[in-house]
Amino acid sequence: MDESEELRSRVRELIRSMPGAQRELAAAIGLDETKLSKALTGTRRFSPHELVRVAEYCGVTVNWLLNGSDDAKTVTAVPALAARPASDPEHHTQSEPRRRILETAWELIAERGYHHVRIADIAKACGTSTATIHYHFPSKTEVLHEALRRNVKLAFDRQVAELHAVADAHDRLLKLVELQLPADGVLRAEWSVWLQVWNEVALAPELRSLYTDSYDRRHRTILMTIRTGQEQRVFRVADPEAATEQLTALIDGLGIQVLTRKPGSSGATMRAHLHDFIERSIVKGA
Repeated sequence: MDESEELRSRVRELIRSMPGAQRELAAAIGLDETKLSKALTGTRRFSPHELVRVAEYCGVTVNWLLNGSDDAKTVTAVPALAARPASDPEHHTQSEPRRRILETAWELIAERGYHHVRIADIAKACGTSTATIHYHFPSKTEVLHEALRRNVKLAFDRQVAELHAVADAHDRLLKLVELQLPADGVLRAEWSVWLQVWNEVALAPELRSLYTDSYDRRHRTILMTIRTGQEQRVFRVADPEAATEQLTALIDGLGIQVLTRKPGSSGATMRAHLHDFIERSIVKGA
């Protein structure tokens, strides 16, 4: 069975365990049911965005969908256990209320700021009670913990979905940069949550280990991409560790400028600065 058939088989397995079956999944991921049917029969391919939505809704990772395991070796570093929610392909429907609460809380935190979101706000947005929120998340701090884990999972899923078929390390690194630009929508929301986590980590030691695990995954992803480029002889960089540190710092600094709307900053200028660094310091190894 080829990779595509294995993927379709795993999606069909998830559908069989869902009460509303195929129609419910199609509605949940915003895909026409006819297109979903074609993807399941192999007459069209799942797009990267659709893979991310399937994984999010079904409580699994894109890595599990493509490779059968959360920990399968892929083109991006796998999150540490502490920094990710585990896939639950057999019982994902049981976690649906929790998934919905977390997604709502994450959106509110990104939009309003952690300290301006109350448990009552999350309950109201979900159409449920505060007692239900506390059942799944005993404290507001736990909500922030899980929001960070969701950030990690979203980034991991998106990178695996977009990069697993990109063989050239140079193209992969440029695509990886593109996936970290704080554009409008989900990416900007992820950056907003990260910015708030950075602030809390400076004040709350209990968050630091989770944050370190999360940050380490991004570092390892860039490093393994640069080393792959060395093996492919498309990168002449002498010190991949140092280049990874520098590129990561540039992404962080430029991302904050874009997110805080510093005059003259934009996604386009951020992209240009990062491409320039990659060309000068990694491709040419100057």
